[in-house]
Amino acid sequence: MPSRSLFRLAVAGSAATLAAAGAVSLAPSAQAVSSSVVISEVYGGGGNSGAVHNSDFVELYNLSGTPVDLNGWSVQYWSANGTTAQRTPLSGTVAPATSFLVKEASGANTSATPLPTPDVVGTIPMSASGGRVAIVDPSGKVVDLLGWGSASTAEGSPAAATSNPTSVARTSTCTDTDNNSVDFAVGSPSPRNSAAGQQDCSPTPPDDGTVATVAQIQGSSHTSPLAGTKVKDVEGVVTAVKSSGFWIQSLTPDGDDSTSEGIYVFTRTAPTVKAGDKVSVVGTVAEYRPGGSGGTTNLTTTEIDGPTVTVTGTAALPAPVVLGVDRVAPQQTIFAGDPGNIELPGVPFEPAQNAIDFNESMEGMRLALKDARAVGPTNTRYGETPVVPGQNVDAVNSPRGGVVYSSYAHPNAMRLILNDSLVKGQIGAANVGDVFSGTTTGVLDYSFANYTLLATDPGTLTDNGLQREVTASPRGNEMAVATFNVENLAPSDPAEKYSRLAGQIVTNLKSPDILALEEIQDNSGSRNDGTVDSTATSDTLIAAIKAAGGPAYEAKWVNPNNLTDGGQPGGNIRQVFLFRTDRGVWFVDKPGATANTSTDVVGTGRGTSLTQSPGRIDVGNAAWNNSRKPLVGQFSYNDRSVFVIANHFASKGGDDPLFGRFQQPVRGSEAQRHSQAQVVRGFVDKLLAADPDANVIVLGDINDFEFSRTTDILVGSGSSALTDLPRTLPAPERYTYVFQGNNQVLDHILLSRNLVRTMANKRYSYDIVHTNAEFHDQDSDHDPQIVRLPVQVTR
Repeated sequence: MPSRSLFRLAVAGSAATLAAAGAVSLAPSAQAVSSSVVISEVYGGGGNSGAVHNSDFVELYNLSGTPVDLNGWSVQYWSANGTTAQRTPLSGTVAPATSFLVKEASGANTSATPLPTPDVVGTIPMSASGGRVAIVDPSGKVVDLLGWGSASTAEGSPAAATSNPTSVARTSTCTDTDNNSVDFAVGSPSPRNSAAGQQDCSPTPPDDGTVATVAQIQGSSHTSPLAGTKVKDVEGVVTAVKSSGFWIQSLTPDGDDSTSEGIYVFTRTAPTVKAGDKVSVVGTVAEYRPGGSGGTTNLTTTEIDGPTVTVTGTAALPAPVVLGVDRVAPQQTIFAGDPGNIELPGVPFEPAQNAIDFNESMEGMRLALKDARAVGPTNTRYGETPVVPGQNVDAVNSPRGGVVYSSYAHPNAMRLILNDSLVKGQIGAANVGDVFSGTTTGVLDYSFANYTLLATDPGTLTDNGLQREVTASPRGNEMAVATFNVENLAPSDPAEKYSRLAGQIVTNLKSPDILALEEIQDNSGSRNDGTVDSTATSDTLIAAIKAAGGPAYEAKWVNPNNLTDGGQPGGNIRQVFLFRTDRGVWFVDKPGATANTSTDVVGTGRGTSLTQSPGRIDVGNAAWNNSRKPLVGQFSYNDRSVFVIANHFASKGGDDPLFGRFQQPVRGSEAQRHSQAQVVRGFVDKLLAADPDANVIVLGDINDFEFSRTTDILVGSGSSALTDLPRTLPAPERYTYVFQGNNQVLDHILLSRNLVRTMANKRYSYDIVHTNAEFHDQDSDHDPQIVRLPVQVTR
């Protein structure tokens, strides 16, 4: 089915000729009044979010007193301004005064009601808001035509626009005046098939709606108990306005905290009301799902569609609910239990226990935050900043002002996304720890897996003075090893990005001896032209490092096959080693590796070595399908071999969001990372079997948390266990990445036993260097990290 989001755009009407099969042409007044078969109802919202039925349909009706043989006839459909028809051939006979049901395409909303058994089945996906449908007989004659919504062609004028829960139907099945706007009205779908028998031709009285309050429409649930119902006399005051609708809030609340007093009124075009107007609204209750109905895990928001709005006066806006003061969100429980789809009937709705229900209970209402704290940097492209209230926040707070995602049971459920779309230019760009001093007021919305406070009156952004960290320089007897995801670095990136990254490497990381880089793109960047080599990318970065006062790094990597390692299409990202020989680090070069070859372990004891260096690990393993293969290199330092394995595991893309409709969220992507961790762990086991005292460093973007099963697999157990360095830090300091306001570990450095036990007196030092993830002007979305190891890596 068409995505609902497509119909949020205004469509400009234009005169168009409708071409049916063959040479049929339909002008604005296509035919005379029909005396046989007519279109009696059309529904295009089938299976969409908020749909009543799971399929589109066209219902026909026989006006005549004799049966009509439909063999050779067809139902034909055009979009509102389209010129190409889609056809459903008809067959069978429609009896006098009887309906005939043509089922068309189905949507993804399986909770919607199935149609009665159709008389004919087609596959046409029709618009939920407007289009054109014709009945065409075997000679090509258009017997009847319906245009509705923004249709450019109709009999007379088009009928009114529909929405996901509404259809357009004849007010009297026995009457055809050849004027669609007169003959048809919008209402709840009522499909009839031929088995329903003859029906009364008396006019259907118009549905003038059910009287309802905002709270009754919202109900104590994630979807409205009145979805698909026409409502009237819905009263409230306008609290905020945007280009396609406005929010109202009741001035006579019901006193029940579980039912929201606010709702969005979707006007499709710019509304004429303003904040402070008292209004009475007539319209149809609908559920809108951001991203469309097809397969998305987003929650819906309740709204009133197709409204008729009457301004009845003016009123002061209701006082906002102050989060953290008037009401406090459940701090660490998004949803208790494992019900699956929380929008289904029967799922408990408990705002006092579940943060997702708590937020739903205030959907569309005026809320406020006092001294809101930024717990993620502002995404300046979208004007979004993750925030928490300035009071009553129970979380693992980072020393720099963020909140730490310390386990699956600590999702920091009090977070909201502060959005500036209603007050463009009035909210500055924040770093983590900055405060919006005073009161920030707005309306609560939901967009793409997050509850969002659309600011109407923002507080004053106060800079908390967050500085980029600078790590310590290695001492003369230390080898410094670092990892850094440089976020799709390509030759086409501006020189400023290279210069700033080089500055981080030289100044903030103190020019480490070995640097494993992730997300180095090929020489043509994201252009999909078959290029796989990345010499230009690494050379440009090396030159920028030297220009910033750093050493003359050398680089090693293995080019992947084209379009096989995931990431940005055409970019062919890979891991690359940079190393400096001026401090005694040498690369043990064993050439011959290709994208299709796997390196292996040979020798024993101090003679343990790789067959290819640099090389890739088990490249044919299914664990690496559409994902980066690990890069392993053998280095020599102080006359000892050091084996470094640089990784970039599969992303978390496709996992259920924390604030999605499926609870508990399914982390489907982690199965591949578990397999990848097992492959890498197996290679480490080979090295340690050959030499139990081998110096092994596993590092890179693991795309999983320090408390995850993925990390457990990498660590292993017993005498061969690796030490995951993020786990050695105090909990508030464990983060390399900030996602939707949650500080979390995605990047790791793990050390083999020999590297750890020779440093039992804590002579090594490990540092996550916070230079990017907390800042709105970041050069990458990841923070680098570094470990400094003593020269004496002997037994």
